[in-house]
Amino acid sequence: MVKHRLTRRGVLAGVAALSSVPFAAVAADTVDLDWDDLLPPGTKTIPNSLRGIVEHDESSLVSQQPISSGVRTDWNGKTVRLPGFVVPVEYDGTGVTTFILVPYVGACVHVPPPPANQLVLVTTMRPYELEGLFEAVKVTGKLGTASTSTELAEVGYTLVATKIAPYD
Repeated sequence: MVKHRLTRRGVLAGVAALSSVPFAAVAADTVDLDWDDLLPPGTKTIPNSLRGIVEHDESSLVSQQPISSGVRTDWNGKTVRLPGFVVPVEYDGTGVTTFILVPYVGACVHVPPPPANQLVLVTTMRPYELEGLFEAVKVTGKLGTASTSTELAEVGYTLVATKIAPYD
């Protein structure tokens, strides 16, 4: 797998590729995913009881990120909808344009990040106005696998969002 650094050009190229897909066609073929769907078969998620544990030493949270067991490629290029929590990475004005979608509150900022196969780097052309840090959302868009390094964590998936909505 090729590692990619987060760049504005890469984000815009992904968004441009998606712009030629009619939204009606995208909506009809949307697959609803859960976080377990991003794990390779036989892989287990981090137990809920361990998600809030923070090592209080001098190392950064990113250095405490568990090793990923790999990603699933069967969702590559598919339009999916995935719920999660927003960890902002880049803004345009007051709206977030790039964020890491995480499976539980506090991941990547207050607690060590989950494995890369449980993180999705989301980009959007239309900035999303957050109600607050770690807002719960449902994101719809094209999913792909790409090993991406951010200051917060190694990320295993990317998603070019066509719709971001508050989780209800």
